[in-house]
Amino acid sequence: MRPLTAVLLMLGFALLSGAFSVLVMLPAAQHLRSFQDGEQTSATLHTEGSCMIGQCKVEFRAGGRTVVADLPVGSGGGKSSVGARMTVRYHVNDPRVAVRDGDVGGGGAAVLAVMSGGTALLFLVMSAVAPVYALRQRRADPVAGVTSPEGGPAGPASP
Repeated sequence: MRPLTAVLLMLGFALLSGAFSVLVMLPAAQHLRSFQDGEQTSATLHTEGSCMIGQCKVEFRAGGRTVVADLPVGSGGGKSSVGARMTVRYHVNDPRVAVRDGDVGGGGAAVLAVMSGGTALLFLVMSAVAPVYALRQRRADPVAGVTSPEGGPAGPASP
């Protein structure tokens, strides 16, 4: 792989990882923290899936009716099976989204944001170090067409 291609690839990974951290996981952590003052109730896991990416739903009673609410991105509880009981918090004015009581601090999403940001920094540093390494390797390796100490082209002697 050419050094320029490697650097551009590493910069692309750094950009994607940084964007994921800043544009997805930090807002998810803030959203989870917004439920700290929400109404607390007992719920049942209604739909299982990958809760961390927002594919789980819970069922609970709110305002005298049964509500099936989404667990937002960054939620834990993905190892629970359908029917598992958990405590959730929801906003009284919008019970369609609920957060597990253990996720209200935003911890899981914040950890992923930090890990993704660290990965972005790692790729950014690697993209700065790679050209220096490639340049040093190029200087250390003999290159074809280098002249000999006598001033003529290096290679087999002509008859």
